Amino acid sequence: MDNQSSHDSMMGLMVSEETRTEKSTTVRSSAPGGPTPARTRAWATRLVVLGIVLSALNLRPAITSLGALLEEVRDGLGMSGSMAGLLTSVPPLCFAVFGVMAPRLARRFGPAAVVCAGMVAITAGLLIRPYAGSTPAFLAASALALMGIAVSNVLMPVIVKRWFPDRVGSMTGLYSMALALGTATAAAVTVPMTNLLGGNWQTGLAVWAALAAAAVLPWVPLVRDRGRGSAEPAEPAPAREQPPALRITRSRTAWALAVFFGLQATAAYITMGWMAQIFRDAGVPASTAGLLLAVTMVMGVPLAFVIPRVATRLPHQGPIVLVLGVCGLAGYAGLYFAPAGGAWAWAVLLGVSNCAFPLALTMVGMRARTGAGVAQLSAFAQSTGYLISIPGPLLVGVLYQHSGGWGLPIALMTGLMIPQMAVGFLAGRNRTVEEEAAR
Repeated sequence: MDNQSSHDSMMGLMVSEETRTEKSTTVRSSAPGGPTPARTRAWATRLVVLGIVLSALNLRPAITSLGALLEEVRDGLGMSGSMAGLLTSVPPLCFAVFGVMAPRLARRFGPAAVVCAGMVAITAGLLIRPYAGSTPAFLAASALALMGIAVSNVLMPVIVKRWFPDRVGSMTGLYSMALALGTATAAAVTVPMTNLLGGNWQTGLAVWAALAAAAVLPWVPLVRDRGRGSAEPAEPAPAREQPPALRITRSRTAWALAVFFGLQATAAYITMGWMAQIFRDAGVPASTAGLLLAVTMVMGVPLAFVIPRVATRLPHQGPIVLVLGVCGLAGYAGLYFAPAGGAWAWAVLLGVSNCAFPLALTMVGMRARTGAGVAQLSAFAQSTGYLISIPGPLLVGVLYQHSGGWGLPIALMTGLMIPQMAVGFLAGRNRTVEEEAAR
């Protein structure tokens, strides 16, 4: 079954569900004081949208707020340079390790409950780590927050597929835009906000726990009402009667999507970790270099909403992959030949290239027919992808240190963009992992 037939069958299920809801509403509306199913479902849908947006805002501040205050944290904890380097690899490692757990937890407790618990973990981790008092305790609290981020990363496409099967593109764009906004905001305002709060780095990091706590609230009523039949849409009957035994590793599309996810994550972590240093070494003032990095991240805010909407209207997402890749190649060429002269142009081009992330999330929702399939594909692609991304930023640092310049690191970044474009083109083909795994 291709995506179009899957979409048609899903639309048919939605129509029949609406018909049943209307009949049920007619029967039950005469009962005094009781809310109708239609009203309950509309209320729950609004909560889901709010929960998606608030959760997405919290999926990166734990990382970018630390990056903004890393020097102060190192001095405060007496952290060695090698330990600080380890911190740059902790996020993708946690995403890979804990992301694998998400589908199993979702099957047992429901996606909304797991995301709610994830937001609680982020809140606790962000609140504890500034006051941990030692480097190991700081790492442990960071891992707690990253665990919450990891399971939420994986389950966001699942929630979108389950609640909004006919609006995968627009809803993926909404939470991708919120994710990019949270990333850029934390990077841009953490230092000024810390100064306003008295200059204490511990307060500057802990304040982000308030945003995570706010993200818990929309999910609580949905978790409480789970099982009543009004808070969470059910899977189609065939999915319940025949639980999928999906061998995800037999799907070429799943592997292509996993490698694409890993390579785009590598590029993103290299950009976040090293781009400002490239500009500074070229003679750009430190404040301007930070602003250039913020511009790169802010580019993801509008494009993260536009690209998924365009992607879902195309039978093949490969052309978008190629356009984003060409922007990345042009940005890297600019960094090599004229890093200071065209700095603003390179920042914009690399910001566009980094929008491969919302495209990858959109393709996760499009390359599987069912919610269970999306959960497995999301966990496989993200966990495998984040494992692939771990060495990238460290390797760039090693090449930079031993070569004394940015020629080799930029050559590595350029070389990685070529296979990213190739596997992304393969992942964009109009097919599903279920039909490939069944062959």
